[in-house]
Amino acid sequence: MKIKDGFILREVASSFVVVAVGKRAKQFNGVINLNETSAFMWRILEKGATKEEIVSKMQEEYDVDASVLERDVESFTQKLKEAGLLE
Repeated sequence: MKIKDGFILREVASSFVVVAVGKRAKQFNGVINLNETSAFMWRILEKGATKEEIVSKMQEEYDVDASVLERDVESFTQKLKEAGLLE
């Protein structure tokens, strides 16, 4: 899975936002607000990663059970797919 080109993540006043740029801005109106954890996943997805790789990297960063992370990753990536943000 990988974030489609044309979307950028920015930190603004301790908040994380995703905006569309270039051609994507014509197709996608709006801003996506992310918390720190979802911004961490977003950064991993910008480089391309499998669900297992995301879970593994999140376990390195956060002290959370793998089954909880798997659910969270699945939920987050499903929302991104529904919004048309993943390749």
